[in-house]
Amino acid sequence: MDTEKIKSYIETIISLSDEEWEILSTHIEYKILKKNEYLLYEGVICNFIAFINKGVLIYCKELENGNDMTTDMAFEGEWVTDNYSRLKRLPSHLNIKAIEDCELWIIKEKDLPYLYQRIPSLERFGRILTEQAFIKMTQMSIDLQTLSAKERYLKLFRNYPEIFQRIPLHYIANYLGIAPKSLSRIRNTIFKKE
Repeated sequence: MDTEKIKSYIETIISLSDEEWEILSTHIEYKILKKNEYLLYEGVICNFIAFINKGVLIYCKELENGNDMTTDMAFEGEWVTDNYSRLKRLPSHLNIKAIEDCELWIIKEKDLPYLYQRIPSLERFGRILTEQAFIKMTQMSIDLQTLSAKERYLKLFRNYPEIFQRIPLHYIANYLGIAPKSLSRIRNTIFKKE
């Protein structure tokens, strides 16, 4: 399988020699997920970081009433993991589910200490990914508390213009912290003005 996309992404953050890439590439596994399959189940310890080569995944929590609460989403060129579960070695509180057929490149948690030792710059890469995840989570929390539903919608649309063609509206509404009917009203209001 073609690893060019993951290699290009990594090299936007760190430089790898041919030898370092050879070491890393032997520890990257290719995985296909069909639509609605799970990469991680709630209650299981997360033991990977995964790069999305193709497709869309959502992070969701199953509620007592049987509904899902969408907490995040990830597209091509992004990384997915449950850092809390992975780093604390505790069962995950979330599911990670494919919304489209997905192609993933996976690095197992058990391989990271070896890779960090053999490729010192990879530890910097891991730190930067963790920092980016923290910043994203913090910004989402601030947005939920300070922006109106309409402002959160517009920001999401600016950041991911293709989102409404790729993710069902009930997941998006859930992610924005609003009811699907409210999302429809917001969208109708915006499109009437245009």
